[in-house]
Amino acid sequence: MNRPYFNGLVAAFSVSLSLAAHAQEKFVYLTNWFAQAEHGGFYQALAQGLYKKAGLDVTLRMGGPQVNGLQLLAAGQADCYMGYDVQTMKVHEQGVRAVTVAAAFQKDPEVMIGHPEVFKKMEDLKGKTILISSDANTNFWPWLRSVYGLSDAQVRPYTFNVQPFIADKNTVQQGYLSSEPYAIEKQAKFKPTALLMADHGWPPYSTTIVCMEDTVKKRPKAVAAFVKASMEGWKSYLKGDPSAANALIKKDNPNMTDDLIAHGIKMMNETGLVAGGDAAKMGIGIMTEERLKKTYDTMVSLKLLDPAKVDFKRTYTLEFVKNLKVMP
Repeated sequence: MNRPYFNGLVAAFSVSLSLAAHAQEKFVYLTNWFAQAEHGGFYQALAQGLYKKAGLDVTLRMGGPQVNGLQLLAAGQADCYMGYDVQTMKVHEQGVRAVTVAAAFQKDPEVMIGHPEVFKKMEDLKGKTILISSDANTNFWPWLRSVYGLSDAQVRPYTFNVQPFIADKNTVQQGYLSSEPYAIEKQAKFKPTALLMADHGWPPYSTTIVCMEDTVKKRPKAVAAFVKASMEGWKSYLKGDPSAANALIKKDNPNMTDDLIAHGIKMMNETGLVAGGDAAKMGIGIMTEERLKKTYDTMVSLKLLDPAKVDFKRTYTLEFVKNLKVMP
C-alpha cells in the first residue's frame, strides 16, 4: 500500500475518533442521597438518552449520609450537585461560590408526622415531644419554633428509627414525604398524619441543580443542556413509563424496592412536588427571584445566615430556567 496514503488514512481515522470523543462532553452530577424515585427524572434522562442527545456524557454519582456534596463540588469532584437552598446559601459564608441554576422540586419534601387522633394541624405541635435530627437546628426547626411558638425543651434527637414515634402517640417526628410515613404505615398498620412544611410557608426549593460559579461562567452551554435534558427527564418520569429509570435506580441502590419507588412517584404526583406551584404555569425546573429571596430573608431573620457575608444575587441565576418552558 502507498505509505503516504496509508498514513493519511490513519490520520483521518484518528481525527474522526477524536471528534466522536469530543462530541459528548463529560458531565458529573452528584446526588444528595442513595438512588430513589425522588432522583427519577435525572435517571430517566440518562436511560432515555436525553443527555446524549443534548451532547453530554453524564455520570450520576450517588450521594449518601457520609458524603458532603458541596465540599466535593467545591473541590471539582462533580460539575453540579443536587442541592437545597438553605445549604447552598449557607456555604457562601465560607466563600464557596455555589450557584443554584434550576429546581426540580417546587417544594421541600420534609414533613412533620404525627398520630392521626392527636395531630391534625401544625398548631397541634404544641405540648408534644418532637423528634428532629441535628441538621434541623440549622434548617427548618428555628422557623417552625418561631412560627408556631414552640420550645427547644420539646425536642429529642431523631435517630432515623421510627419505633419511638410508634410507641408514643404524643410524639411527633420529622420525615421525608415518601419515606417515614410509608415505613410507619407498614410497621404500625396505621396511616400517620404527614404535613408538608412547604404547604405551611417554609419557602426553600429542593432537589436543585447547583454548580460552582466558575462552571456557570466557563461552561454555560453544558449547564444549559444538562438543565433542559434533566427537566425533560422529570416530565417523562412522572407522566410516561418510568421503568428504564427505575432499573438504573435499583442498579445503583440494590436496597430500593419496586413498591417504595411506586409510592415515591405517587407522592410526587399527588403533592405537586415537581409539577405544582409555579411549575404548573412556567414549566418544570422554574425558580423565581421572589421565592429565593423569601428563603434568604427567612434565614437572615432567624440568624441562620449572615447577610454581611452572603451576597444574595450571587447564590442563584435564572438564566437557565427563564425560557425553558418544559410544561408538565
